[in-house]
Amino acid sequence: MNLTERQTRIMRSARAWVAEHGEAPSLKELAQAAGLSSASSAHYQVKRLRAQGVTVQTRGRPSMRCPHCGQ
Repeated sequence: MNLTERQTRIMRSARAWVAEHGEAPSLKELAQAAGLSSASSAHYQVKRLRAQGVTVQTRGRPSMRCPHCGQ
């Protein structure tokens, strides 16, 4: 599997975050840890990594919706 330098940085940063904090990083936290300019850059790279079969855990932002009724 050929990963770019940026993808390798994303993968290592995500794993280091989980090891240090005990939970997956948000996309914003992942972008900061990997030295990217924005959360959307991190999202794009994570999406490409997942398409190649690499598991990268991220934490989504909490929804303010009721988990039972969706409102």
